Amino acid sequence: MSRLDDTFDALQARGEKAMGLFLTDGFPQPDATGPLLHALDRGGVDFIELGMPFSDPLAEGRPIQKASARALEHGVTMADTFRRAETFRQDSDTPLLLMGYVNPILRYGVESFCRDAAAAGVDGLILPDLPPEESAPLRAAADTQGLDLVFLIAPNSSDERIRAVDEQATGFVYAVSVTGLTGSDLDHAPTVQEYLQHAQSLVEQNPLLVGFGIKSHADAMRLSRHTDGFIVGSALINKAAALWDNASLSEADRLDAVAQFARQLKQGTPTVA
Repeated sequence: MSRLDDTFDALQARGEKAMGLFLTDGFPQPDATGPLLHALDRGGVDFIELGMPFSDPLAEGRPIQKASARALEHGVTMADTFRRAETFRQDSDTPLLLMGYVNPILRYGVESFCRDAAAAGVDGLILPDLPPEESAPLRAAADTQGLDLVFLIAPNSSDERIRAVDEQATGFVYAVSVTGLTGSDLDHAPTVQEYLQHAQSLVEQNPLLVGFGIKSHADAMRLSRHTDGFIVGSALINKAAALWDNASLSEADRLDAVAQFARQLKQGTPTVA
């Protein structure tokens, strides 16, 4: 059993939806990432996706594209990402997955990457541009190191494709809510719910989580009606960017605001008596 498996089992026993939050490493500045990860922890995140900065993030909308570019301008490297993951793991048992793209992993070396990721306390990988049909070398290396490997489905995925992704994925299956980029506006038409309900009927071996376009607790609860949880990225990146661009705020104020943002995503705004 992995940390991710244990987390999903505990959430299911409590009848809770899982909340995953995405943050680009090195954003909004390199020394902010570690404190931000701990702020998400305080806010009740169930697992964290730490983005590996890359120059051509194909699945990302403008917020995450800009965050990745900003991190690269600060000189963030894969070694930096591993160091921040290792530091986070010293103080937290919250599952941590690396999300990014295949090219930097190939350049690093697949086996070396998986070895170093596992040594840093990483629990899994999410690589949107890695089709299951071409994943055998990475799956073998990840399995050897005990890393989960998450694959994605989309509204236009066939039943055969969804079943194949479920068979090859470990950790969970990531259901993209829209046929578009991260940060896209959600389609409130019934077809989104129909797609997720149908996917739920086909995904049998893994938890099913939904992401892309979720900006609020209401979005999260509506979309996770037929899934085991939800993932938020662009909305968090936008929140962090606004906080760090506000020179009047202290670091403690910014981190508290991020923790509160996470708390509200999962729990909603508390009712004032």
